[in-house]
Amino acid sequence: MAVVGTGLDRVYPAKHRELAHRIAQHGMLLSEYALGTSPLAANFPRRNRIISGLSIGTLVAEAALPSGSLITARMAAEQGRDVFAIPGSIHSTQSRGCHALIKQGAKLVESAQDVLEELQSTVAWTENSDEDHGRSAVPSEQPFDGDDSALVQALGFEPVALDGLQARTGLPTADLLAQLMTLELQGVVARLPGGLFQRMARA
Repeated sequence: MAVVGTGLDRVYPAKHRELAHRIAQHGMLLSEYALGTSPLAANFPRRNRIISGLSIGTLVAEAALPSGSLITARMAAEQGRDVFAIPGSIHSTQSRGCHALIKQGAKLVESAQDVLEELQSTVAWTENSDEDHGRSAVPSEQPFDGDDSALVQALGFEPVALDGLQARTGLPTADLLAQLMTLELQGVVARLPGGLFQRMARA
């Protein structure tokens, strides 16, 4: 998934055009800006609130003081998301933002395991015995707020578009997308071609 700070008909930087096309074919491109919107500097910090809102946690690898990365980390904290930071040399200006976040309570990260340990209270990880998937761990199938949650009930078993779900639930777009992604990871919801979603029948 990629959240962009332009209209969906624009690719910025242009060198990422091939990547954008691959994401569009196999994932999702998301923008709150109208078609034709140019890559204005003010669009990107605003865009980042959607990225942090869709994410379980935000990891800052490098950040100066001040920087857009720190703005995103602040948004993540305000949205109730976990914030992680990788420390660096005390002599590097690109490490000062990370050090400031750690002082403020961000989780210090030296390896992926540090992130997984912190998220255990948010996402329960279980071993996947199906070798065909080629993954050692997947999110558990614990339902998002129960199978009787308002969003699951609004989905039903017929394919529905995002705007239709928003009309049924009244949820803000960022919250709706975050909940849909959680349900999709849990196997409760399937993402269909054409931007449609459908509730999966439970065995």
